[in-house]
Amino acid sequence: MSTHDDPRQFEGKTVLITGAGKGIGRATAQLLAQRGARVIALSRSAADLRTLEDEIGCTTLCADLGDASAARSVADAAQPVDLLVNCAGIVELQPFLDTSVDAFDTIMAVNVRAAMIVAQQCARSMIGRGVAGSIVNVSSLSATVGLPLHAAYCASKAALDGLTRVMAVELGPHGIRVNTVNPVVTMTPMAEKAWSDPEKSAPMLARIPLKRFVQPLEVARTIAYLLSDESAMVSGVSLAVDGGFQAG
Repeated sequence: MSTHDDPRQFEGKTVLITGAGKGIGRATAQLLAQRGARVIALSRSAADLRTLEDEIGCTTLCADLGDASAARSVADAAQPVDLLVNCAGIVELQPFLDTSVDAFDTIMAVNVRAAMIVAQQCARSMIGRGVAGSIVNVSSLSATVGLPLHAAYCASKAALDGLTRVMAVELGPHGIRVNTVNPVVTMTPMAEKAWSDPEKSAPMLARIPLKRFVQPLEVARTIAYLLSDESAMVSGVSLAVDGGFQAG
C-alpha cells in the first residue's frame, strides 16, 4: 500500500461501481475498499463478482446494463449510496462504413444510456437524503480524439462527456459533483482486444510523451481523487489521464 492509500479516506461512505468485474472498475473497487469505502460492485459477470467478493468483501449485484429496465431496477436496489462510479463499457471494432446499427445501439445503450439511468437513481436518492455526493463517469480520450474502427465507441464517450456537463450543471445546486476521467489506452482486457497488435499500438504509443499506456490502478487513483473531498470544487470537468497525449 502506498502512503497515498489512506485507509480512512472513504470511511462511512458507500460507493456503487458499475463494470466492477474487470479492468478499471475492478481496480477502483479494490482501491476504494482499501481506503475504507463500503463497495457495491455491479457487473454482468457473476464469476468476476465472486472472485472480487472473495478479495475485498464487497456487496455484489449482477445485471446487464444494456437493458434499460434492468439498469433502473439494479441501481434502485443499490441505494442508498454516497458515491457512484459509472465504469461499465463495451467496444466493438468496426470500420465507419461497416458500423452496424445494432453495434452502435448496443454500445450507446451500455456506455451512455446506462450511465444516465444509474446516475438518475443515485442522484434522486442523494437529493432525497440531502447527501452531497460525487459521481465519476469513466470516459475516454476517444471522446475528443477520433480513433480508426472506434466510430460507435468514440461517439458514445463524447456523448458521455456531454451528459456529464449537464449533470454537473443541474445537480450542482444539490451539492452533487459530476466529472469524467478520460484515460488514453488503459491495459485492461477490453484494451488488449483493441490494441494487442503492435502495428496498431506503436503509432499510438509514439503520440504519448510518457511513452506508455495507462495502468488500471492509475485511473482508479484519479477516480478516487474526483470522488474525494480533495476535489471539492472540481465539477463538470473531463480529466485526461493520457501521459501528455493531448499536449502534443
